[in-house]
Amino acid sequence: MRFRPRPQRSADDKARAADAEAAAAAALKVAADQTAKAPPDPTAAAFFDVDNTMMMGASIFYFARGLAARDFFQSRDLLRFGWQHVTYRVLGQENTDGIRDVKEAALAFVAGREVAEIVRFGEEIYDERMAERIYSGARALAEQHLDAGQRVWLVTATPVELASVIARRLGLTGALGTVSEVVDGRYTGHLVGEPLHGPAKAAAVRALAEREQLDLSRCWAFSDSINDLPMLSLVGHPVAINPDPDLKAVARERDWPIKDFRTARKAARIGVPTAAGMGALAGGVAAGMALRRRYIGATS
Repeated sequence: MRFRPRPQRSADDKARAADAEAAAAAALKVAADQTAKAPPDPTAAAFFDVDNTMMMGASIFYFARGLAARDFFQSRDLLRFGWQHVTYRVLGQENTDGIRDVKEAALAFVAGREVAEIVRFGEEIYDERMAERIYSGARALAEQHLDAGQRVWLVTATPVELASVIARRLGLTGALGTVSEVVDGRYTGHLVGEPLHGPAKAAAVRALAEREQLDLSRCWAFSDSINDLPMLSLVGHPVAINPDPDLKAVARERDWPIKDFRTARKAARIGVPTAAGMGALAGGVAAGMALRRRYIGATS
């Protein structure tokens, strides 16, 4: 039998792998303080994506709109968040470059801000804008795992401070999210590693399972996106929630459960008219800026 040599990994592949491992390590380090006492079923857990899985739309956009109302940035900045939100809400898609662009924009406007301040705003904005957008079906699934004595974690590209707020509000065990560099209690404007996305999510779940002595064959993972295939493939019980077309195809091929909690069945759409997409974006921007003016008026 002839053995073919393994293809060499490119420098870019090695760099991406290193970034993913760094992101996973940073997420796990932050999550160390979130671990609760061992539950009745200590070797099983459930891992939920956030955007379009636990929550309708993109959590970072709701957060950005809340900060716009508090005069953090201008309308052109909200447009950058708005376009990503339209992609999530209307097309039901995400991509690595788009997620990185949004995270970099977020880092730009929090650079120099105190972490405690951003966490406090996250608590307020969750109540104002996110609580009503939690999918009741996804929340019920998480509660079923909690009732069974299992830990439930959010695993998301969303900044870990915001992800932790969402987890606390839902009564979950904790959150693994994108970690920003902090010096003396303030954001520097840089990420630690890369956004917790794709392979980085799987690396973080694997590291958490090793630390918590979880049996991944007994664990569950829930996501809407084909980008989370590495995480879904890692566990014994993967579930597609509100899946994009690519994930739906994989789930059907592999006989994974599929659950859809959306009121409008957007997953079957290939695209939307440009006017509809831009109309949704303009409406979001207008609402955000109106709230910003209202906030300024109330505080002036």
